[in-house]
Amino acid sequence: MPNPIEALLAEKGVLLADGATGTNLFAMGLLSGEAPELWNETEPDKIAALHRGFVEAGSDIILTNSFGGTRHRLKLHQAEDRVFELNRRAAELARAVADAAGRRVIVAGSVGPTGELLQPLGAMSYAEAVEAFAEQIEGLKAGGAEVAWIETMSSPEEIRAAAEAAIRVGLPYSFTASFDTAGRTMMGLAPCDIHGVVADLAEAPLGVGANCGVGASDILASLFDITEADPAATVIVKGNCGIPEFRGSEIHYSGTPELMADYVRLAVDGGAKIIGGCCGTSFEHLAAMRTALDAHQRGERPSVDAVVARIGPLRNKTADQSGQAAGGESRRERRRVRG
Repeated sequence: MPNPIEALLAEKGVLLADGATGTNLFAMGLLSGEAPELWNETEPDKIAALHRGFVEAGSDIILTNSFGGTRHRLKLHQAEDRVFELNRRAAELARAVADAAGRRVIVAGSVGPTGELLQPLGAMSYAEAVEAFAEQIEGLKAGGAEVAWIETMSSPEEIRAAAEAAIRVGLPYSFTASFDTAGRTMMGLAPCDIHGVVADLAEAPLGVGANCGVGASDILASLFDITEADPAATVIVKGNCGIPEFRGSEIHYSGTPELMADYVRLAVDGGAKIIGGCCGTSFEHLAAMRTALDAHQRGERPSVDAVVARIGPLRNKTADQSGQAAGGESRRERRRVRG
């Protein structure tokens, strides 16, 4: 399969992905409970403005407005029969902005979890998951997406299903998981184990990594485990803008542009090749991240303690700590004993 990321990485060294979709659309008027994907048809100018704002702030990769674009998510809005057209339109809107940018900008088709549990924990079979993801990715490919960007995953089986769907459709893919539960995903996947999730599939991912989670410090701790496990991998980190805080009935994120700029420097030093922002990350944050990335030369690999000192405490245990709490050896202990 083609690798659109490789050439741009060779040119730039590290790429900047975009920021938040949902929180920025809420600022544009999206209401709680509304499906953002429906705005691809009803509010296309606002979706284009979202993409344009991130391109103007310096993004090398923009994600389509299609995170909840499977039939399982769209059925909550009586739109399960519109999967192909909504995803195609999402990609078309991003494609038009990227093509007008005056520089190379990659369009990545956002593919989020179905919201269903796979058997035996839930009712959905693996084959049904593959079919649902393939239906979505067909639309993204038809609209001009260059990569299936599988994100915010918890289940290794669901990652595999989405990856298998991308391979079936003929679109290269990447995937990121959300390590938001004591340093692991909700389904128990540890950051250091992410490289093996699709190891036996016919096509390898263009990149793997972490997104969302509970804060910048925690996602950097996950990043360090991922890059330590395979230093040669193309690793993605797309962290939330600080910590979410309720102010009345609204959620605000604590991260300043300065904090997100420092997050970028730490991510580069920790081995990330693609860095972006997730929930709460605005155009202003992303512009500061672009400036930091352009000015930074990769330095010594930081420790978790250094991250905490610079951008704040961890909100969770690390994966190693949660493994020890459950009675298992940490990865570092295993390496000491066996390696």
